[in-house]
This record gives sequence, structure tokens and C-alpha cells, in this order.
Amino acid sequence: MKADISVIIPTYNREGMLPKTLEAYKHQTAASEILEVIVVDDGSTDGTGEGVAQTAVGSPFPIRYLRQENRGQGVARNLGIRSAEGDLILLGDDDIIPTPTLVAEHAAWHRKHPSPAVAVLGYVAWSPELNPTPFMEWLAFDGALFGFGHLSPGGDVGFLFFYSCNVSLKKCFLLEHGMFDEDFHTYGYEDLELGYRLMKKGLRLLYNPGAIGYHYKRMSFADVCRREEKLKLAYEVFKTKVPAEARGEEFNGPTVSAGRRVARSLARWLAPAWAPFTFLLDTHIPLPRRAYREFYFRTIPWMMARQRARGHSREGHVL
Repeated sequence: MKADISVIIPTYNREGMLPKTLEAYKHQTAASEILEVIVVDDGSTDGTGEGVAQTAVGSPFPIRYLRQENRGQGVARNLGIRSAEGDLILLGDDDIIPTPTLVAEHAAWHRKHPSPAVAVLGYVAWSPELNPTPFMEWLAFDGALFGFGHLSPGGDVGFLFFYSCNVSLKKCFLLEHGMFDEDFHTYGYEDLELGYRLMKKGLRLLYNPGAIGYHYKRMSFADVCRREEKLKLAYEVFKTKVPAEARGEEFNGPTVSAGRRVARSLARWLAPAWAPFTFLLDTHIPLPRRAYREFYFRTIPWMMARQRARGHSREGHVL
């Protein structure tokens, strides 16, 4: 039975990247199962619309272009979902290049698991064209960006892995149980929050590592710092939607041992010592996984706090 898939791609000022992504969808081995690709422009100021129109020429399926004012990718995806005509929704990103069999893999798994409550998570790897650094590989493996290294093929995964850049689910389940929360106005966490709500309604998310998309985005240590700064506001919203026990956060109360508290304090104290070595993260020199964790979870927060303190100090001096 042929699937009717609506691919939904939100975009913002990616006129150079988006055509590459759309061309890859046009050359899927299962292009006949794609009913439409819906590009939702979140208020771009570049030539995104013209680029979509040019790429749509000769496509084996309609490439639809919708536009909204800049309101965030969750709102953009909702617009695409409401407009979609397919029974299956495949959520992608404008910088996730689908391998030729990505759509076929999603479609096959939904045929195998026809229940409305079953969704499929694909795998995201760095594009080989980027020659990713060991730090980038760690970001995608260990959970700082993605956590695919912690998943088992074919297994059920939790809501914290509901990555909206390569996930498919039945439209009927979405419409019945809710779409993206539009309280998220900035980048991040709106997909994990949706996964949390849908799983409370019985959603099963299965991991198919054969549905591969290539992430065509190079990330330096400075890029990661900027990303973390953007995520802060979204995380504050996320915390009001998802309880701490579901997020997996620990509390600093009496249940945490004194030794553990001392270890945390020591790690925070040592964070500045790592700062002079952050340049290594943009090289191809491999470091132990523990080193990457210290850089990410200790040094980045310390550097961000230091920058904020300097900013407040300068403001105070001006006043």
C-alpha cells in the first residue's frame, strides 16, 4: 500500500541551503510516496520564495510554499500540518539533506506499524562533505545536540529524542492530541515538549537508523556557545510545561550525597581551567569523551555567565 506523505520543512533565510534539501527530496527512491513537500517560510528577508519556485520546476510532486510572519519554527510547522493533505507527516529541517532512501524507510516502518499511535524517528549524521570534527561527532552522539549513541535500532525511545528534524507520525494522531505549543517564540525545545504531550496520550516513538538525513551545518565551539545562549529562553518555557522529574533533572536537596555536591562544586571551580583549551574543539585532534562533557557542561556555562557579568558591569559603568 502506497503511503501519502506530506513533508513539512520550516525555513528562515536559507535561500542558499534550502534548494539542496529540496533537490534531495526530488530524488528519493520512494518519490511516488510523497504527496507533497510543504515549505513554510517563517518571514525570510532573502530570496527564499524565488528559490523554492525554481526548485519546484520538474518536481515529481508538488512543492508548496507558505509564508508567515516571523513567529518561530513551531508555529511554522503547525501551519504546514494544518495545510497538509497526506495521512503521514514527515517533519524535516531546511539543513537536513535526506539520503535517497529516507522516505522509503519511514514509509516502510509505518506500513509495518500501522497503529495511529506509532511514530518513527530517523537518524541524523553530519554531512561527510563537512569533514566534521571529533567535537561535532560528540555533539551528535552523546546528547548535547542529539543522542543517537544512546538508542537501540527498532527500540522505543523517550520524548527527549523527539527530534523534529527527522521524525514521522500519523496526521490523525497529531490533530487529535495536539500540535506544537505556540508559546515557544524562540529557538528550541518545542519539539521535545510536543513529544512529552503526545507520549502522555500513548505515542510510541520507534528508532529507525536506516532513515538517514545528513545535517549540513558546520558547528564550531563559538557556534555552540551562541546556540546555548539562544536556547536559554526556550528552556525557561519548557520548564513550565514539563515537570522536572520528567526532564530528568536532579535536585540539590538532601537526596544528593555530600560527596556528589562536593564533586559538582569542584567541577565548577575547575571550569575556568578548561577555557584556554577550547581552540582544540575546532581541530581534528580527538579528545576523551569526558573532556568534551567538561567543555560543554562546565566551561560553556562559566563563559556565558562571565560574559553576562561583563555586560552588566559595562552597563553599570555607563550609568
